[in-house]
Amino acid sequence: MGKTTTAVNVAASLAVAEKRVLLVDTDSQGNTTSGLGFDRNDLAHSLYDFYTGGTSMQEIIRDTMLPRLKLVPSSVDLIGAEIELVGSEGKETLLREGIRSVSNQFDYVIIDCPPSLGILTLNALVAAKTVLVPVQCEYYALEGLGQLMRTVELVRGSFNPELEIEGILLTMVDLRNTLARQVADEVKKHFGDKVYRTVIPRNVTLSEAPSHGKPVMLYDVRSSGAQSYLALAREVLGGPNG
Repeated sequence: MGKTTTAVNVAASLAVAEKRVLLVDTDSQGNTTSGLGFDRNDLAHSLYDFYTGGTSMQEIIRDTMLPRLKLVPSSVDLIGAEIELVGSEGKETLLREGIRSVSNQFDYVIIDCPPSLGILTLNALVAAKTVLVPVQCEYYALEGLGQLMRTVELVRGSFNPELEIEGILLTMVDLRNTLARQVADEVKKHFGDKVYRTVIPRNVTLSEAPSHGKPVMLYDVRSSGAQSYLALAREVLGGPNG
């Protein structure tokens, strides 16, 4: 429970706060797409069609159950895009150009990346202005965080000099657990005020909501998971320091 849960629920929370939000699913697994109630196998168009030149970004955008939240859906075909884009001139900037073509319609554009660094993740980082990093309070998360920071530095040096870390979000937090407290303390020691005050607890409702095709606040707004993401959205609107 990390990046996709956060992408869906931050986007939905900002939409509930009356911001116009575009959520872009760049992961071929399509969990963000299904998490908003779409059948990944029954889409007229997906991000794959944009990457292969058949469809404009505007044509792919879909309405969701929240009036101010729109989706650029993914499909399994995106696996092919990784291969098809190899050798293409300007392949790293395709998503940036697509988002720019529709950006005047939105207050926020949130991109859910694949878990590994490939051409799709590179496109997302080149298109982004900032990176919100969910960190699970587990041992290996610190190792992954270090790798991500190195990747951000590489992208900043080669393709996107303005790329910054928006904030670090601690997820799956159970402060009764000694390791979770140690991981949280270590992250705060290294990143200081870049770490959001809001933390996302271990919460069964957050795990259940995607199977119902809903953001957690539409599945159970009273749950601690929903309330935490709504609090995070308020913090995002004010910046990491509120």
